[in-house]
Amino acid sequence: MDRPTVFDFQRALTLIRQCPVYQPTPLRKIKAPAGHQLLIKNETNRFRMGAFKALGGIYAMAAILLARWREENQTDIEPERLFTEEIQAWSRQFTFVCASAGNHGLAVARGAKLFNAGCRIHLADTVPAAFENRLLALGVTVVRSGANYEQSMHAAKADCTNGEILLSDSAWPGYSQIPSLVMEGYTVMAEEMRAGFQAEDLWPTHVFLQAGVGGLAAAITSHIRSLWPHQPTITVVEPDSAACLMESHRRETLTEVTGPVSSMGRLDCKLPSTLAFDILHRQADQFVCTSDRDAERAVEFLAAHQLRTTPSGAAGVAAVLNTAGQNPEIPEDAICLALVTESET
Repeated sequence: MDRPTVFDFQRALTLIRQCPVYQPTPLRKIKAPAGHQLLIKNETNRFRMGAFKALGGIYAMAAILLARWREENQTDIEPERLFTEEIQAWSRQFTFVCASAGNHGLAVARGAKLFNAGCRIHLADTVPAAFENRLLALGVTVVRSGANYEQSMHAAKADCTNGEILLSDSAWPGYSQIPSLVMEGYTVMAEEMRAGFQAEDLWPTHVFLQAGVGGLAAAITSHIRSLWPHQPTITVVEPDSAACLMESHRRETLTEVTGPVSSMGRLDCKLPSTLAFDILHRQADQFVCTSDRDAERAVEFLAAHQLRTTPSGAAGVAAVLNTAGQNPEIPEDAICLALVTESET
């Protein structure tokens, strides 16, 4: 196995714990229809925002602000000072810009509100109005930019001409430091799981990770390969209309794909993050696709267990449930881990 990419989860955890509403999210145990045990990391109330993305956007913004303070003042400050009146007055000079299919933009907007920074979010036309309204309620500027995520990303890049800071969760050649911070924030979730499994001496044999550009899947995979004493089979799950990581893995090079719009909107990305692809190509065991219908069935299955999410949030569970077709057979004694990454609203 290739040498794992290591993120500093301890730094991320130390900083994230300074946020007033931080709490580890729960792990649910459910019996899957095929009989094997299903562990669900429930991210539907993360930071009261309803999605795991809060870990990445808020942490990355805090880390950037701490670094800028150090550059300007030649001294470090403790993370808790980001919430003081003095530092928040200083933070007002910065404007963060990103493109989003929904939840990353919400995380960046929430971070800007926490730290008193400016914020502009570029959304594709396919992003529901409900997400736009949630962003506007946080006091940020929303710009509709293009027919799809890729076009909104191009617009966000072009919007950073006057000192604005592009805070993307996707990496490309020449732009990887900030996405690496976003991914480092996601490792807080992986460390919460590791600590819980260690305490119970219960470890998953199979892990299913949904992916859009791949940042979450890569961050969790990196943490597992680096720090978990029991190594599971790791499967990356994508919409069948946006299997950019699978195709990139097959071709052994970063590959853009085309396809119709998926109901898994937060995963409907046609080009992977370079940083995520590098990690997953080396460290994931397999890549599978799930259909919109299978994701919707997984939503129904989870709702029956009082877990309310979207097709994007349920995609990993869909791969567990779909033991036929392209998904490799799961042994009856398997302990499967999947993430429910967002709430239904």
